[in-house]
Amino acid sequence: MASAQIDWHARARELQIDGRMVIDGQRRNTQSGETFDCLSPLNGKSLGAVARSRAADVDAAVACARQAFDDGRWADMAPAARKRVLQRFAEKILGAREELALLETLDMGKPIQYSLAVDVPSTARCIQWYAEAIDKVYDEIAPTPKNALALITREPMGVIGAIVPWNYPMIMAAWKLGPALATGNSVVLKPSEKSPLTALRLAELALEAGLPPGVFNVVPGFGGEAGEALALHPQVDAIGFTGSTRTGRRMLDYASRSNLKRVYNELGGKSAFVVFDDFDDIARAATTVAGSMFFNQGESCNAPSRVFVHERVADEFVARVVAEAPKYAPADPLDPSTVMGALVDDTQLRTVMGYIAAGRSEGAVCAAGGRQVRTESGGYFVEATVFDGVSNAMKIAREEIFGPVLGVIRFKTEEEAVTLANDSAYGLQASVWSHNINRAHRVARRLRAGTVHVNQYDEDDITVPFGGFKQSGNGRDKSLHAFDKYTELKTTWIRID
Repeated sequence: MASAQIDWHARARELQIDGRMVIDGQRRNTQSGETFDCLSPLNGKSLGAVARSRAADVDAAVACARQAFDDGRWADMAPAARKRVLQRFAEKILGAREELALLETLDMGKPIQYSLAVDVPSTARCIQWYAEAIDKVYDEIAPTPKNALALITREPMGVIGAIVPWNYPMIMAAWKLGPALATGNSVVLKPSEKSPLTALRLAELALEAGLPPGVFNVVPGFGGEAGEALALHPQVDAIGFTGSTRTGRRMLDYASRSNLKRVYNELGGKSAFVVFDDFDDIARAATTVAGSMFFNQGESCNAPSRVFVHERVADEFVARVVAEAPKYAPADPLDPSTVMGALVDDTQLRTVMGYIAAGRSEGAVCAAGGRQVRTESGGYFVEATVFDGVSNAMKIAREEIFGPVLGVIRFKTEEEAVTLANDSAYGLQASVWSHNINRAHRVARRLRAGTVHVNQYDEDDITVPFGGFKQSGNGRDKSLHAFDKYTELKTTWIRID
């Protein structure tokens, strides 16, 4: 059934929420019996009670994951057999696309059309891609003398703790689950307390696909409780974390205080979008930056929130972006025509409005948006906001806002543009817009970012790595490089007499 023909509000009223943990293949209540209300950003109302996992529950999940790894029920399964299970898992995700999309929209506020067309298929594609890679990645034989044979093999680490954010709950979970499960690890997933529902359903679908019990466990709860317990746990071999730079620092601290587990942080961003005056399609550049910035309500770590524009084309560029902003008017996320939904909760709403106030107070010009809207809904909606006259020293240019707020900074020379773009604690993504091929290559090489787009933004897929420089983190999600995060390299040196 086409999305436009579905009565999503009726589906929402019929939806039954099961917020219990998934441990050892079973739904469980917490040992304390504690729960918390899962509030929908659409209207501020409770979707249902979700298990408030604490250290004892994390202990139970890790113990099951450890047992599942040690007895080899998954790690020792033939690669072709693991591949078939994960392929079925991807098929199950697609089969439950409407349920998962509805859960995602109700839980974190994104428009249903994008949950259905982007988040669900991207999640399935990720699992499928890593399933296909299982029997296509080879180990190595070193070039040794004739009297020796040296084997270099990849082995699963053991128990992986995955901690994922609230802005792309399914996709971020898949980016951890795909390579971790494909390489034979067991996983304990801690979703954000702001959007835990699809993670719990994914665990059920994995079990239905044939993943052995104990291999994939989900412990919903708060970061300072379940998340901290998982990161400190001595039986967890690695943490795959996506979230704020502030919390990423804590992950490193937790590792140093426990068992020196590997920590792979994918953290924040303040991505630079650099438009030179030799690019002759300013309309396309403006349309692209608006679409990328206001997608997912601006709640994307790679959102191009710092826009550097050459002064000769800046007026035209700003006018075109301002004209685009009303197209992203916040509306009912369950309406299939909506293109911008609700911020995830009241805390994020207040944070974003605080940054908008800071931009005004520091002298930036609010050229579009800047207001909270749809207050009668009880949800958390903010207009697409464009600031002009921003300097790179302003708060709105230095700190990650995680909302639909774009700032335009004007520059005179290429050197100034590169210097300003690199003048950030972050280095996740960047974009260069120029028809001068020498300039495009030259600037792309000089920008300190994990991904640099040229004359486009966000055109990538699962085949290329995602991650950043500087305080945007370490390690890479996606692509074959993600296998490096969840495997150990072993050398076996054999003497031949």
